[in-house]
Amino acid sequence: QVQLVESGGGYVQAGGSLKLSCAVSGRTFTRYSVGWFRQAPGKEREFVAAISWSGVVKYYADSVKGRFTCSRDNAKNTVYLQMNSLKAEDTAVYYCAADERLVGGTTGDIYDYWGQGTQVTVSS
Repeated sequence: QVQLVESGGGYVQAGGSLKLSCAVSGRTFTRYSVGWFRQAPGKEREFVAAISWSGVVKYYADSVKGRFTCSRDNAKNTVYLQMNSLKAEDTAVYYCAADERLVGGTTGDIYDYWGQGTQVTVSS
C-alpha cells in the first residue's frame, strides 16, 4: 500500500511563508512524480505545482509561479512545497499526489495516490 502524508500546514499572515512536506511510503513504490493540488471551500480542486522524479522538471500554476517552489529529497522520500508571499487567496486544503510516471502532470486524473491534505489558512 502506498501512503502519502502532508504536513506543515497552518495559519499565517498574508506575505508570510510556509513549507509543506509530503512523505511518501510503500514497499513497491520507489520512483514517482508528485503533484500538489489545493481546494478551497466552495471551489473545485486546482493544480498548484508538480515535480518529476529527478526534480529537474517542474510545473507551476500561473497563480503561484514566482512565489511557490517545489523540491524533493528522494533519500528521505519527501517532497516539499515552499510557499512565499502568501495571499489570502492561497487559503485551501493542500494535497500531494503521486504517480509512477517519472514526469508529472498538471491534471489530477493522472495521479494514482493521494494524501489526506493539510490546511493552509492565510489571513488578510
